[in-house]
Amino acid sequence: MSAELIEGRTTAAAEGEVIVFLIGMRINNFWALRSWWPVMRAMPRMLKELSREKERGLLGFRVHLGMPRVFEVTQYWESRERLLAYASAQDGEHRPAWAAFNQRVRAGKNKVGFFHETYAVPAGGYESVYVNMPAFGLGEATEVVPVGRRGETAKDRLAYRAS
Repeated sequence: MSAELIEGRTTAAAEGEVIVFLIGMRINNFWALRSWWPVMRAMPRMLKELSREKERGLLGFRVHLGMPRVFEVTQYWESRERLLAYASAQDGEHRPAWAAFNQRVRAGKNKVGFFHETYAVPAGGYESVYVNMPAFGLGEATEVVPVGRRGETAKDRLAYRAS
């Protein structure tokens, strides 16, 4: 996660379809530490693995710790195939974490919640603009380029198709 300020207007350099995966947990009972703490600890291990093993397909991510009970990660993936392959890979951090989570949910009686949402956004179905910002979001995951390369307006950027 870069903190270097980029002056002016930039946009994400993403090409083609973008997979956006939101994943998170909600602490339903703060006192049930045994139910939610292992869930909370599993995500950094997976993100570290995915950052180290680029061939798995994660382009980038951002952790959100905004609400008191909810922790969320926005992830950007190369393709839905890579995301699904990681989810089911026998050799990764995800499978054991998912099995342990399911066991805790059954034993924990609703003390921790979980969610994920997956969006497959086709080329021309997304746009971005960052003004006087470090690389952020999709731009951080794919690089940023001057806004003029994709169009000066949101309408132009939404119509952009790589040649």
